[in-house]
Amino acid sequence: MRTPLRIRTLVARRCGFTIVELLAVVVIIAALATIAIAKFGDSKRRAYIAAMKSDLHNLGMTAESKFAAENSYAAVEVPRGSAGVTLTFAGDATKWSASATHDALPGFECTIRSGGGIDAEPICR
Repeated sequence: MRTPLRIRTLVARRCGFTIVELLAVVVIIAALATIAIAKFGDSKRRAYIAAMKSDLHNLGMTAESKFAAENSYAAVEVPRGSAGVTLTFAGDATKWSASATHDALPGFECTIRSGGGIDAEPICR
């Protein structure tokens, strides 16, 4: 049985999307955006913490180099930290400790001290 010509031409002329199809696409895009925001929303905080840890590691290397040269941690010159990072250092003849804070993370601090070896990981709270 053949389809009447009038129905075939109506079907052939249909173009564009229905509102239901467009709504389904919008819902899918919103779900993907929600997942992306949840996954990458904390990336700035993690980057600030990584900068503080890196600066503390560099400060520890500086302190250990000074100790190797002079057998003392006293008067270690604190290197300049990354943008927004403030470093503090306390050392005497046999031991040292250092801390780092970031302007964007008030109340958050990373610390490291001697005795942990060259690969000691800073502790952040």
